[in-house]
Amino acid sequence: MKKRLMWLWNLRGKHGQHDLRLFVAAFLAGFATLMLSTPSLAQDAAPKPPATRTQQELSVDSLSVVKVRSKAVSDARSSRSLGQQREGTGVVIDSSGLVMTIGYLIVEAENVELSTADGKVFPATVVGYDNVTGMGLLKALTPLPVKPVDFGESASIANRDLVLIVGFDGVAPAYVVSKRPFVGYWEYLLDEAIYTAPVTVNWQGAALLSREGKLLGIGSLVVGDSIGSSSNIPGNMFVPIDVLKPVLGDFIANGKSTTKPRPWIGINTQEVQGNLIVTRVSPEGPADDAGLKSGDVIVGFGGQPVSGQADFYIRLWKSGEAGVEIALDVLKGNRVENYKVKSIDRDKYFRPKPVF
Repeated sequence: MKKRLMWLWNLRGKHGQHDLRLFVAAFLAGFATLMLSTPSLAQDAAPKPPATRTQQELSVDSLSVVKVRSKAVSDARSSRSLGQQREGTGVVIDSSGLVMTIGYLIVEAENVELSTADGKVFPATVVGYDNVTGMGLLKALTPLPVKPVDFGESASIANRDLVLIVGFDGVAPAYVVSKRPFVGYWEYLLDEAIYTAPVTVNWQGAALLSREGKLLGIGSLVVGDSIGSSSNIPGNMFVPIDVLKPVLGDFIANGKSTTKPRPWIGINTQEVQGNLIVTRVSPEGPADDAGLKSGDVIVGFGGQPVSGQADFYIRLWKSGEAGVEIALDVLKGNRVENYKVKSIDRDKYFRPKPVF
């Protein structure tokens, strides 16, 4: 494994050689723990060829990232959970100034600015936010002195592949430790997400790069079960770049996919033995209007029992497009009650940027 990391050793970032070596040392310590706790990984982790790009080509200043700072509109509905001021990484994807990031950094944004490693600041505008993939897209209003990244094929990477997590504030080596569905508590589901370890704190909107420097995914979350539900090994979850490719053209032209919007009812849930405990109801959202409360338990959908969050989401989205009425069986105290929830397009719930 030491040989496989030599191509990383002399990378230079804004924090210098010493800090990068600390990154590598932390990686080695974390991955040693990972190997000891998962023997099958240790047995199967065969050496791979070194990266085809040179160390100079992979210096942090050439890794196609910028810092993203955004400020949400004053009455943003997302401010309660995400805050009004947000900060993370953006990945430059073309020479015209398009920048990809994770969507929650820019949802309901009023002002957005990008900054490069030399401290220069560039105003930007929001192209769009896609709540299906979770991706966000920005466009710099003046040219960016940053080389765009090349897209890779996220479907082609496998467990134990060495990758780089590149955020504006640093570079961290990691391994892909699993590829599996991700189910979010906020009406969000990925058929296949990319999980890496060891964990890094520099993950919001970060670029996940192959050893050849190609973009594989965008950083979304820190997770406590990077290998699977039976593990307690922390890591990071990335949205694969392949999920955005089919809709990227529409996204650039229209600010979102032109497919019919999914129904959204505005709840956060926790799955317990197949049932869904409502942990939060979005104020003035469809579920709130229908009378659902935190602590309610969703036990049925359309008269049929639910079997977890993923099952609930799939049935919700298959029930029709946004606007369809959703029939829920809800346990309140010791009694099951029937609710009719008028779904909406989630984009309609967010506050628009003021136009003067």
